[in-house]
Amino acid sequence: MYLKINHSKKLKMLKKNYSKTGKSCRVTFKLPAEVKAESVILCGDFNDWDENSNPMKKLKDGSYSQTLSLNCEKEYRFRYLLDGSDWENDWEADKYMTNDFGSEDSVIVV
Repeated sequence: MYLKINHSKKLKMLKKNYSKTGKSCRVTFKLPAEVKAESVILCGDFNDWDENSNPMKKLKDGSYSQTLSLNCEKEYRFRYLLDGSDWENDWEADKYMTNDFGSEDSVIVV
């Protein structure tokens, strides 16, 4: 499933805030209301792809958000699990890498 989003307005999906020491980064992952999902789980290398660890919070505007603190100088593969069955990439990821399932994972570099 690939989402068709109106890109005429710029949506900031990944926001990075580095610590003063440069050893960690608070990353906010965000999906717009257009995903029209009942639930969204953030899965990736940072949580061993656990489908229960990082449920995203649904905001009043219908978008979803989750903030994690990640170690710097690393790359993390991740995807969003929509409604327990559909995997979605982040279209503002730093890059993409092919996975073992014949599709691609989003990658964030911090």
